[in-house]
Amino acid sequence: MTSSLHDGSKTASTPGVAQHAARLNARINGWMRRWSWAVAMTVAIVITVGGLVILESGRMRIAAEYETALEAKSATTLLTALNGDIASLNADERASHPSPDAATLTDYKATASRIQKSVALLDAYYRRKADDTALAGFRQLSAILDARINAGLTSQDASNTDTLDTALALLRLNEERRAQSALDASRADQRISTFCVGALCALNIVLFLLLFRNLGIQLDKQDRVQQKLITQQEELDQLVFERTRQLEALAWHLQSVSENEKTELARELHDELGSILTASKMDVAWVTNKLKNMEPAMAEKLGRALANLDQGIALKRRIIEDMRPTVLANFGLVTALRTLADETAQRTGWTLDLALPEDDIKLGEEVEIALFRVAQESLTNAAKYARASRVSIALALDDERVSMHIADDGVGIRPQDLQRTHTHGLLGMRQRVSARGGRIEIQRREPHGTDIRVTMPRVRNFST
Repeated sequence: MTSSLHDGSKTASTPGVAQHAARLNARINGWMRRWSWAVAMTVAIVITVGGLVILESGRMRIAAEYETALEAKSATTLLTALNGDIASLNADERASHPSPDAATLTDYKATASRIQKSVALLDAYYRRKADDTALAGFRQLSAILDARINAGLTSQDASNTDTLDTALALLRLNEERRAQSALDASRADQRISTFCVGALCALNIVLFLLLFRNLGIQLDKQDRVQQKLITQQEELDQLVFERTRQLEALAWHLQSVSENEKTELARELHDELGSILTASKMDVAWVTNKLKNMEPAMAEKLGRALANLDQGIALKRRIIEDMRPTVLANFGLVTALRTLADETAQRTGWTLDLALPEDDIKLGEEVEIALFRVAQESLTNAAKYARASRVSIALALDDERVSMHIADDGVGIRPQDLQRTHTHGLLGMRQRVSARGGRIEIQRREPHGTDIRVTMPRVRNFST
């Protein structure tokens, strides 16, 4: 039992480890995809800087090695010249035997001076090189030369000539080896520098190829994502356009249904309720006439009932006019607008400025209803909120379009009211106009007031 539980725990823990490893691998891959270009660029910069440092150090070594070779060659030249001067010194010493002449003495002094200068230069050279072996040999040579020069022409000791020749030969050979070794080292450093430059260029080329390949992959991926976003945006725009058309069609249908229901209700109110109220009024008037002399109190009550019936008939007529204005159906848009404006001005005390056509116009039932409802809503809002004293209504048309302009000098609509979506009056006007292919502009006038401009085609171009 213990073994099976242990095996079960191992089996249960294995998927967790695998999932953790998979998440870690995905995280590393994502990090590499996101930062590989930065890593490659950093590595390229580090390699370039390191390569430049290596090349500069190599250049300095090559320059030092060439300087060493040149100095060794110069030392070899000085040693060769010194050997010639020693030979001249020996010749002058032999020519002065048994007695020196003035010319020989002059040549001897000139040769001795050259030897001393060469010895001084070579001494400084060997001191600078810190070559103890060569410096010891050269000091032995210098001591012999100083002794001979100090002895002058009277010295006839030529026993150290072989020693001088051997020392000079060894020193020349050493300097030639030094020069050759420096040249060989400089050539080796040149080959190493050339190899480093080639390797550095090749590595940088590989890194930049990888970088541009990764950049190309990222750009291609970005392009695909961009194209996908564009496609999705186009699909979304098309969907929004279709939904907008459907909503406009639905709004137009609902408005048409509402207008039809209003027409049907207005007809029923006019036919049914109107008949009932008219018959009741006639009966009450007849009874009032009969009882006028016999029952004055009752006749007075019936008179008040007759007045209430008149108010009910007037209310019925106003409701019917609001739901389906008979003047619009019977006399047309121009007369309906003029009647609406006159009645509203009588209630509010406005001063009217009407710019309407003299003769009535025919625009189609839907367009006329839309324009009349917009004017009705505009005047209602002006009466409720604008506190205006002057209102103007203008109607103009051409062969294709009809335009209506309503303006007041009230407090003016606020910009935030134009942005609110729950302002049903404004929203209803916009939907009525847009559902019939028109355009409405509502804006604040300067210094105060409100402008409403409606432009609609004379024939509705919106199809459901």
